[in-house]
Amino acid sequence: MKEKICKNGFKSCDSSSAVYGLGLVGAAVYYISTASGFWMGVVGFLKALVWPAFLVYELLKFLGM
Repeated sequence: MKEKICKNGFKSCDSSSAVYGLGLVGAAVYYISTASGFWMGVVGFLKALVWPAFLVYELLKFLGM
């Protein structure tokens, strides 16, 4: 089966990677700007990589699930 290749050269034609990328940059800026030291900035960057997990966790906690 031949995979569809989009104009941008990626296998996926959706914009979810762009949204994730913007969220990654925004989360990294937030976490690093609020860090009190170098290692807290490193931890902030690692948190920025998994920000959707934090979002889903807080949403489920809010909904009471």
